[in-house]
Amino acid sequence: MAKRRKVGNLLGLHVLATLFQRPMHPYEMAAEMRGRGKEQDVKIQWGSLYTVVQNLERHGFIEAAETTREGRRPERTVYQITDAGRAEAADWLRDILAVPEREYPRLKAALSVVGVLPPDEVMSLVGGRIRVLDEEIRIVTEMLEEWSHTVPRIFLIETEYSVALQRAERDWLDGLLTELKAGTLPGMAEWRHYHETGELQFGEPF
Repeated sequence: MAKRRKVGNLLGLHVLATLFQRPMHPYEMAAEMRGRGKEQDVKIQWGSLYTVVQNLERHGFIEAAETTREGRRPERTVYQITDAGRAEAADWLRDILAVPEREYPRLKAALSVVGVLPPDEVMSLVGGRIRVLDEEIRIVTEMLEEWSHTVPRIFLIETEYSVALQRAERDWLDGLLTELKAGTLPGMAEWRHYHETGELQFGEPF
């Protein structure tokens, strides 16, 4: 079971990892993370970033290195990672890599109540999702191929993982769509009957 952490927002892990490079103020952290494509992994919004930085400082994982001012602009605090922050980042990574954690994807939630929609509409929606996935997989695969000539693979593995998940989702949905179109999915007849007559034959609502 994953540990309960003093700062649990995954953006905090990215802040700590970013500060491994050098001290930065929050605007620099955001720019650095965006420049390295980390928005693909976590949401980088100023409000949440500022809160995470405050929480990391409160718990001793980062500390103010200096405060600067340019002209009439507000003061900006430059933060650096502490020894406690380095230890926390390492422990956090070990925890995530070693311990599977239950997640709650939106698609899984939708599939759990998919019977609310009629079968033909679900087939259309799933087919559309597959087409979107195909295009996204194509684009990212081409980008990975291009990046592989100049970027060490260690910096691309999170993108490889994302594509692998998309491919697995696409293949599973394609198999589901095949069953739906063929009418071989168990419960298909009752599902269609409900949307044609309003009568439930499963004994309980979807």
